[in-house]
Amino acid sequence: MSTASDVNCLEFKLPDLGEGLTEAEIVRWLVEVGDVVAVDQPVVEVETAKALVEVPCPYAGMVTARFGDEGAELPVGSPLLTVTVGPVVGAAGAGSGGAGDTGGGGSEGGAGSGGDAGTGAVSAGAADDSSGNVLVGYGTGGAVAARRRRVRVASAARPAATPPPVPPSVQHPAPPAAVRSGPVPVISPLVRRLAREHDVDLRVLAGSGPDGLILRSDVEQVIRTPAAAGAAHMAEDRGTAQVTAGAAAEQGDVVEGSRVPLRGMRGAVAEKLARSRREIPDATCWVDADATELMAARAAMNAASGPAAPKISVLALLARVCTAALARFPELNSTVDMEAREIVRLSSVQLGFAAQTERGLVVPVVREADGRTTESLNDEFMRLTEAARSGKLTPAELTGGTFTLNNYGVFGVDGSTPIINHPEAAMLGVGRIVPKPWVHQGELAVRQVVQLSLTFDHRVCDGGTAGGFLRFVADCVEQPAVLLRGV
Repeated sequence: MSTASDVNCLEFKLPDLGEGLTEAEIVRWLVEVGDVVAVDQPVVEVETAKALVEVPCPYAGMVTARFGDEGAELPVGSPLLTVTVGPVVGAAGAGSGGAGDTGGGGSEGGAGSGGDAGTGAVSAGAADDSSGNVLVGYGTGGAVAARRRRVRVASAARPAATPPPVPPSVQHPAPPAAVRSGPVPVISPLVRRLAREHDVDLRVLAGSGPDGLILRSDVEQVIRTPAAAGAAHMAEDRGTAQVTAGAAAEQGDVVEGSRVPLRGMRGAVAEKLARSRREIPDATCWVDADATELMAARAAMNAASGPAAPKISVLALLARVCTAALARFPELNSTVDMEAREIVRLSSVQLGFAAQTERGLVVPVVREADGRTTESLNDEFMRLTEAARSGKLTPAELTGGTFTLNNYGVFGVDGSTPIINHPEAAMLGVGRIVPKPWVHQGELAVRQVVQLSLTFDHRVCDGGTAGGFLRFVADCVEQPAVLLRGV
């Protein structure tokens, strides 16, 4: 018979998520205490400053504790959960054996199937056979497709031996009686953000979706209805502080509004923009351009490709113009190494583009943009934009840019002075394209006019280079045939 010495309680810590990320917010637990997990099975979904990531556990065993509620922010290296590796005697109701008997890359140390369909066991050697992999899509070769299985002990067949005790240091605290126990039934991170912003406690909110799933409309109903808000009793310590007029009068301070923590994506954006302003001596130049011929060329390209083909976007055309301009002015496709006191000119263009999503501003990166055609650029913009809207961009797709294209014209504005996306050296901003009076061929006419602005790092070049780059972009916008000279 197995003894307590066969049991090994392993602690799985939040792994290094890469790309300089130091913390993550727990969005959704994928397992509960008592579940049996296999090697590389995703156990928690976290939101970093870059993207949503499923974190797999490198051990096979039974989950004995979870650290951190959904919505909590954890630093890298802090405990996520503990897994007890060893014999789980008398487990029943597992369906088809242990978690490791499904296909996909589980190791011999994972949970194996027992003698019949109603029993399962976890191998004591799983600790030695852990995969070492930490992130789905970042080196995990064969992620196990099995989902969690609850270990249920039948009272009639309960053996005399008891399961190994959980050490006191890893006991999972029981939730308050008035609060829902276990994972909160929320899938969308947008719903969680909306709840955080309005202090709605999701643990006591009844969802109207399938199986009690909390929908966005449920949270909005609480926000709109004060009575419902009282019934759901807003959380009092969600990081938001209200200063009343009476307290402010006693302290002699000005009345404040609500406080929103700068964390997650919003915090990362704030830190990066502040760093850009601190470290980069930027300057901006701008010019108005007649985009009538560019719009006509786009219409002709889309008409020639047929109604079933994807339409070429203005962004794709401007991206093609940018890559041609950077080939002529490589100084703007560079970065500055102040420790070595060197300007590093980069060999290829990794083109970032600003995309506004419900989670905030993100900058996906089109790899090797200088080697792509307009059609290829258009396809990649469509793919990355869809991934951004669904929150499925990976950290690798959000980093490594060397030049950024920012089309703020979609917000209905004409001009802006972009902040450089550190550590890049320049960003091109594009305003809306609208009909305006314009002198064309010596006569006043109504033309499609756009304002272009270039913010650049004055350490990598002077105004002459920046002006030459912007003038070339404007010439290509006004006369797209200019691009043919370099083909």
